[in-house]
Amino acid sequence: MYRIPRGTQDILPEDQPYWRFLQGLIHRLCQLYGYQQINTPIFEETSLFVRGIGEGTDIVEKEMYTFKDKGGESLTLRPEGTAPVMRAYLEHGMWVLPKPVKLYYIVPIFRYERPQAGRYRQHYQFGVEVIGEQDPAVDLEVISIAWHLYREIGLKGVSIQLNSIGCPKCRPGYVKALVEYYRGHEGEICADCKVRLKRNPLRLLDCKNEGCQGIIEGAPRSIDHLCTDCRQHFETLRSYLDFMGLPYDLNHRLVRGLDYYTKTVFEFWAEGIGAQNALGGGGRYDGLIEELGGEPTPGIGFGLGMERIILTMKDQGIQVPELPSPKVFIAHRGEAAKRIGLKLLASLRAAGVGAVFAFGDRSLKAQMRQADRAGVDFTLILGEREIESGQVTVRAMAKGEQFEVGMDDVVDWLSQRVLKPIGERL
Repeated sequence: MYRIPRGTQDILPEDQPYWRFLQGLIHRLCQLYGYQQINTPIFEETSLFVRGIGEGTDIVEKEMYTFKDKGGESLTLRPEGTAPVMRAYLEHGMWVLPKPVKLYYIVPIFRYERPQAGRYRQHYQFGVEVIGEQDPAVDLEVISIAWHLYREIGLKGVSIQLNSIGCPKCRPGYVKALVEYYRGHEGEICADCKVRLKRNPLRLLDCKNEGCQGIIEGAPRSIDHLCTDCRQHFETLRSYLDFMGLPYDLNHRLVRGLDYYTKTVFEFWAEGIGAQNALGGGGRYDGLIEELGGEPTPGIGFGLGMERIILTMKDQGIQVPELPSPKVFIAHRGEAAKRIGLKLLASLRAAGVGAVFAFGDRSLKAQMRQADRAGVDFTLILGEREIESGQVTVRAMAKGEQFEVGMDDVVDWLSQRVLKPIGERL
């Protein structure tokens, strides 16, 4: 018997209300903020991610799903959403659009990592990207979108983690200080951190090994090494967050896991969803487009894990509306009645009335049990008597009452009742 691959999930019908609710809220919110949707391919040239994310990152070294196609080209399933959007921005000449260019997406992401609560090797991500504007007010807006989303959902206990990791001008000085500090602790750090110390020192602060936590706490802080431009940018952003009443925690060990980040980095944390408590995060990537072959162009964005949001909703007991379901069931006795029932079924659906049909040739009693399990409001009963009289028997399931309605009038009759608010139905 086949089993689902490790680290993946089936999104079953009972979970679909959460997904529809969350996706609908995202679309409405992005429209409110003036963002346009973009979709990119599920795979890209491997070099796009190596160049964009960084060779020394865990994503590139350990987590990407990479393969060669039949033409021998190296392709990679999308491990993050920003680099493909930047590729599309450059390829389609979107730099000529008025700035900033504001985009969003809901896409599957693939990473070969240890499955945890709400973290899957294939998961879905809601992301936004704002391209072409350096103003710290844009940083505020991007953070505000996620905060607005969590507020609309009703999540409790969400915190904003905030840091600045500087730019190519000031970061080398910080990295030097970080390396010097870690040289004094080289015998105490884990094997992965010894590699990071040589290849990608910023990743040292992102280590999850328990034995490295105390060393991380004592490490130099990036905000103490910012250049004037980065410091002013960060101070202005913090003043905007304070002015707008958005609470945040300064997190000096927050660096994020991708090399393209500059200046502002942030994450959203929630309680009660396992050891990895981040709902998502993001930051500035002011050098990414230039790295991919474009002109120097600032940018900022985030990626939020859909599964982790839904897991937190369930953990906090947040209910979502049920998906609409058909309200009419058509039962029949005899082949002639069945044919008329099929025609009524099509007419009801054409009128926007959801309806289901009793397929097969079960007894009327069995069909009525099926109608009851389907949770419909009305059941149409068709048989020889109804055909002869030109009247359809309509049973109101909740009250058990029955009506006789003309065959030519039943679609309008049901439309008036099913499409009305529940309190106005019979």
